[in-house]
Amino acid sequence: QVQLVESGGGLVQPGGSLSLSCAASGRILNIHSWDGYRQAPGKERELVATITGGDAITSGDSVKGRSNITRDAAKNTGYLHMTNLEADDTAVYYCHAHLDVITRANADHLAFRRGDYWGNGIPVTVSS
Repeated sequence: QVQLVESGGGLVQPGGSLSLSCAASGRILNIHSWDGYRQAPGKERELVATITGGDAITSGDSVKGRSNITRDAAKNTGYLHMTNLEADDTAVYYCHAHLDVITRANADHLAFRRGDYWGNGIPVTVSS
């Protein structure tokens, strides 16, 4: 019913920047928050950044000052930007959304289900 598709990963030079987008599709009523996570080889998945529907932003400790997250509510898309990338930023980056999915809609009744959805992940390699 809902798909999250990431784009924008790939090879980045050390010191370079990264822009990832995550587009949500399906019968989406409202997206309450977007999160960017990452998982490096042999490490646990960690939070990169979060943005709420009210545009409150939280950044993970390892990327504080180097990351920004934005959203376009009209396009159901979230964006993660990072600067001054280092080799330790090499990871698979995942988007996550907490959102409402319409389960039934007619002239008299609207029903929805709130849940969490993940993208499939996109690899980012920081290397010269």
